Amino acid sequence: MFGRIGGQALRCAARRPIVRRKLSGRKFSAYTTSNAPATSGPSPLGGITVELDRIAPRFEISASQVTILDSPASFYSTLKHKIRNARKRVYLSTLYIGKTEYELIDTIAEALRENPELQVSILTDALRGTRETPNPSCASLLCSLVDEFGPERVDIRMFHTPNLTGLRKKLIPRRINEGWGLQHMKLYGIDDEIILSGANLSDDYFTNRLDRYHVFDSKTLTDYYARIHHAICSLSFQVLPDPKNKSAYLLEWPKSNGAPCPLDDPKDFISYSSKVLTPLIQASDNKPILPSTSSQTYVYPVAQFTPLLKPDASTEFPAVTSILRLLSESPVFAGARWLFTAGYFNIHPVLSSFLIASTSTDSKAPSTTEGTVLTASPWANGFYGSSGVSGMLPAAYTHLSARFLDRVAAAQATNSIQLKEWRRGTVGTPGGWTYHAKGLWITLPREEHPSLTFVGSSNYTKRSYSLDIEVGALVVTNDQDLKRKLGEETEWLQKDAKAISREDLMRTERRVGWNVRLAMWIVEKVGGAL
Repeated sequence: MFGRIGGQALRCAARRPIVRRKLSGRKFSAYTTSNAPATSGPSPLGGITVELDRIAPRFEISASQVTILDSPASFYSTLKHKIRNARKRVYLSTLYIGKTEYELIDTIAEALRENPELQVSILTDALRGTRETPNPSCASLLCSLVDEFGPERVDIRMFHTPNLTGLRKKLIPRRINEGWGLQHMKLYGIDDEIILSGANLSDDYFTNRLDRYHVFDSKTLTDYYARIHHAICSLSFQVLPDPKNKSAYLLEWPKSNGAPCPLDDPKDFISYSSKVLTPLIQASDNKPILPSTSSQTYVYPVAQFTPLLKPDASTEFPAVTSILRLLSESPVFAGARWLFTAGYFNIHPVLSSFLIASTSTDSKAPSTTEGTVLTASPWANGFYGSSGVSGMLPAAYTHLSARFLDRVAAAQATNSIQLKEWRRGTVGTPGGWTYHAKGLWITLPREEHPSLTFVGSSNYTKRSYSLDIEVGALVVTNDQDLKRKLGEETEWLQKDAKAISREDLMRTERRVGWNVRLAMWIVEKVGGAL
């Protein structure tokens, strides 16, 4: 069978029998807070680890193994440096690599030439990665590596959502078709280190688009995310040079994948992917966390693979909601502070309800908890100045911000929650930046710096939890130095931000027009998929 992306043939091998694998039953830990790292009394951090131990696998690392980068330039230079010095493996999961990122491709090629043992695996999204075909694209750029070093050393994969097939795929135009789901993970593994980020691999993410970048120097953690990466690769098309056309490429469904091609049989594809992915992402036999006065740091990898799982065994949404539920309902969190950020503020309504409840006088917890929402101003939005319908998206996000502030006011939480907009110049003008960071930090009562953060690819939207492929981590620590670094991260992210009120959004230049309904639909379907 053949499918097509932008006129490019997708070759699906004949269907193979699905390998039936026996899954071990999921085991839930049932530890009390006395097992958590605490010295006396109920521990907020202990309560968090109890919840997370029931949801996701846990890795204990030293706080010194975590490095937080603070700029696009630092991210790019660090990435290139680590690739140049790679000895065993490079695996990169990203939405796309910019079609003109020749320097990055040359860096990978240089590393391959210098070390014959090096293996490279790159995973992107098929719809985004082939958007410009037959013109130069992400796919054609990456194919040059396969052409020089062969598929034995360079494996290029492109994931195609099972949600877009048949007549729907034929009729829906490019760009809009990405609204049915994308490979959105950002995992940058080099040897025994992994960079978790929300940044893609293109020029703006290396120069003037602010994001987050956490480097973990841990073989066990890097190995874990490698298993996730390669599992999705085994459910993806392979990019190969076209023997008939030197400048073209093929997207082929390898027989070694095991799963049927998602364009031919999406139902069986999902059945197979569920059996492959579910054991990888669910909680393992996490041992009890013994009482300790030492500095402990835990990393809980979380994943949202809803389009690939039936039943849905995803772990990110349960992890986020469990933590926010504790924050809004447990008295031990009274006096906590939180910071939530997303470049595209379209937060899932369940999450926003928990955030508001954590500070509201109507919640079960005392209303001493304070929160900050940080998002891009319209002039720092990645869609600002775009042609066509995409240009309406900044107005839609403004409308969503206004609605959120209305909910805050209705909950009598205006004095406890502030909304900040980030802006550094204006997009498209000299010195203009865009804002793409996303995450959550929680600072425990009577503490100065955060003890917990979510970092990864998710935008925390309905789309993130229903259509896209997302991976991240929840870092929990009682190490003072790492908490200080997390605090510094929240400070530099807010350096170019200012508080915005409902009255500010009512000004003439901020009011949304009649086309906001169309823009809102685009936000739900396409917005935030960067």
